[in-house]
Amino acid sequence: MNRTEGTHPPPAPPLASGRPSRTRTLGAFGEAYAARHLVESGMVLLDRNWRCELGEIDLVLRDGDTLVFCEVKTRSSARYGTPLESVTARKAARLRRLAARWLADHQVRPRDVRLDLVGVLVPRTGSPTLEHAAGVG
Repeated sequence: MNRTEGTHPPPAPPLASGRPSRTRTLGAFGEAYAARHLVESGMVLLDRNWRCELGEIDLVLRDGDTLVFCEVKTRSSARYGTPLESVTARKAARLRRLAARWLADHQVRPRDVRLDLVGVLVPRTGSPTLEHAAGVG
């Protein structure tokens, strides 16, 4: 994939009414924002929104010799906690299972694997902010 991928959020899937939900649009923006930030910091985007029957991995990246599986959480305010605070131990365990499945399906054996979390806060006014927690699991 080229280094410009992730500069524009992908369109959110439409609802039955034909319009994307605000939550899906916000999530798609956050994932694109996070992908752009991580690529600009030197990582290589390998996969995005990979799905299987176990769930979905938001971003798969390469950081040097390390394969990074990244969960992105986006919120419009911190009223109920920061985006990263919404990632539970159960969600982190699911991300580990999904990472193992991605590795098996792609027949990849990287030197090292890391799980990262990225929280994106998109206020109604002002610029988005991003928090990147590397190596969380």
